[in-house]
Amino acid sequence: MAKKPIVALIYDFDGTLSPGNMQEFGFIQAVGKTKEEFWKMSDGIAVGQDASNVLAYMKLMFDEARAAGIPLRRSKFKEFGKHIELFEGVERWFSMINKYGRLHGVQVEHYINSSGLKEIIEGSSIAHEFKHIYAGTFIYNAEGEAEWPGIAVDHTAKTQFLFKISKGITSQHDSKMVNSSIADDKKRIPFSNMIYFGDGETDVPCMKIVGMFGGNPVAVYNPDSPKKKAVAQKLKRQGRVNFITPAIYTKDSRTYNIVTAIIDKIKAEDELRRLSNFR
Repeated sequence: MAKKPIVALIYDFDGTLSPGNMQEFGFIQAVGKTKEEFWKMSDGIAVGQDASNVLAYMKLMFDEARAAGIPLRRSKFKEFGKHIELFEGVERWFSMINKYGRLHGVQVEHYINSSGLKEIIEGSSIAHEFKHIYAGTFIYNAEGEAEWPGIAVDHTAKTQFLFKISKGITSQHDSKMVNSSIADDKKRIPFSNMIYFGDGETDVPCMKIVGMFGGNPVAVYNPDSPKKKAVAQKLKRQGRVNFITPAIYTKDSRTYNIVTAIIDKIKAEDELRRLSNFR
């Protein structure tokens, strides 16, 4: 019996599955700031110190939580994650696409590739839907409290996770296996079987790599934001993505039609490869 091709759906999180940044659904309010105040402070650290935006927000989270007397434990991050808002249809999206894949002869897997925090995403209502979550993390002391950034994921660092997904590597710290040479036909998931969802210019490196190797980058945008739509349209004009779509994940959505059409294409191409290998 022929092995089913695996199709990887890879999502950025903030602005892609959720209409805001994950820190805005509990954490920022808990430390007594507005989202505007928090991100202005974070940007001030990054610009003032000529530092990474990701490390800047992680430091600010640490400092603000300590000042507010909030212990940053994994359980606390997960508690914040429970409050994350999602775009229309997201909660039912995964089972719907999984079912379509089963009925059409492919195995569908879902992954997160985010500059946000893994611990917060793990508290969201959809965390169980992902085969793996690649995102930033903290290092925790013996008392279980965050004391230092463990992994900071910026827009270029996110590209390494695409290669890990392709090779079936779940370790975030691994730097040996991800750089090992593996023939394309031996990779667990070829790039041509990837669909990458992102919402902005910070996703461009991942979009470019997926598209360059035959996969399908997709720009999604908040349907209530003309500004976000303009960003998606710009990405399409620049050739960064193959498709743009409102961030609506219902069965009657454009997003569903795009993904199911790509699944059909991947399945057909797999069939053609098998037929061409007949001896």
